[in-house]
Amino acid sequence: MSIKNNRLTNAEYQENFADIHPPFETKDAALTEANRCLFCYDPPCMKSCPTSINVPKFIKQIATENNKGSAHTIFSSNIMGAGCSKVCPVEKLCEGACVYNLMHEEPINIARLQRYSTEMAMKNQWQLFSRKPSKGKRVAIVGAGPAGLSCAHTLSREGIEVTIYEKEAKGGGLMTYGIAAYKVTPEFCEDEVNYITSIGGISIKYNHELGKDITIGELQRNYDAVYLAFGVGMARQLDIPGENLFGVTDAIKFIYDLRNNDLSTIAVGDKVAVIGMGMTAIDAATQAKRLGASVVHLVYRRTQEEMPCTEKELNIAKLDGCNIIWLAAPKEIIGEGENVTQLVCDVMKLGEPDASGRRSPMVSGETFTLDVDMVIKAAGQMPFSELVNEENLQNNNGKVAVQGKSKTSLDNVFAGGDCVNGGREVVDAVQAGKDGAAAILKHIISADYIIESELKPTFNN
Repeated sequence: MSIKNNRLTNAEYQENFADIHPPFETKDAALTEANRCLFCYDPPCMKSCPTSINVPKFIKQIATENNKGSAHTIFSSNIMGAGCSKVCPVEKLCEGACVYNLMHEEPINIARLQRYSTEMAMKNQWQLFSRKPSKGKRVAIVGAGPAGLSCAHTLSREGIEVTIYEKEAKGGGLMTYGIAAYKVTPEFCEDEVNYITSIGGISIKYNHELGKDITIGELQRNYDAVYLAFGVGMARQLDIPGENLFGVTDAIKFIYDLRNNDLSTIAVGDKVAVIGMGMTAIDAATQAKRLGASVVHLVYRRTQEEMPCTEKELNIAKLDGCNIIWLAAPKEIIGEGENVTQLVCDVMKLGEPDASGRRSPMVSGETFTLDVDMVIKAAGQMPFSELVNEENLQNNNGKVAVQGKSKTSLDNVFAGGDCVNGGREVVDAVQAGKDGAAAILKHIISADYIIESELKPTFNN
């Protein structure tokens, strides 16, 4: 059995898990980059942001050294703008839409500029928002992840008292427990949660799990409205022989353990196979390599054209020395005793495109075998279908079904984020939280109530 821990020195762990996207080193560097911006009218970068951050405006504010104003512009649209500047797949969102791409020039480094002003705001504890007078209403939120925190902050700004129920010991959701440590540290995530809740009117009850410590019925009786933002669960099962052998683990659990413990204590195989090609798969593979695995295979049943991760993320895995295997799917995990020793894979081929243009993978009839001592499952995440059914919520393939953007089938109960959409980006969850807050306010205050975050931002200097 070669799964072990403490493969590296403390200095090596520190180097391997250092910030992969370092900030601007000087103010002049940030100003130089900000002044590259063309400040487009009807900017495509803003349109491509799920939270509609007014990108030209916040960059113009940096260029004129109005850093507090820049942070306010960002946080007005995305209260988790600091975290999103580190984890957003910007190459397929704002930076991917930058007009410089059309000129075959490097796009504006929007994420780095966003990080510049938001981290300054957090470091200096600038409180950029004030709460409106109390509306005399109370809302319960289940889950202190991006959707829950976004909803809570929006409601608090409008004078609503908010209580968040979180099953973990810390807030932040997958930002805290499910993203590579070299992107965001647990310490940063804790600072971000504290910064968001510093507006006041938000309390978090940790170690309170829906279905065990609390029920929706109880929350309905005690609050004017309930917002569900409990995310999704562990990775999908492979449903193949050998899946229960020692050495087979879930990517979310692997990253959770890594984020929640000393790096030197994390067990990792010497020869690792990661199943999947999404962001979580990349995070698991690169971190296994950085923990000391000598060989890491990324196994994906389609081709690079269909991969869910971005080119930038794939390049991180390649630079870390991960081996990419396209058109392959796990068929069987073989063990010696209770320990994993080999992974048998089917060679796949793609069929004809369906109506959406996507080609489904099919077994070709050939197989190959990898020598491995650890298999990490990262082929998508499972919704909490049992919880959804137990709490009498309308079920949409295991996810919470909603009417419109956030209203559930239960009275005064709303939902958003991964528990509704099955798992998207952090920035999508933030927008879902804003949408949920808007629906709640219209429901408990007035049908024509309008909150500031619903108003389309205007461009000005």
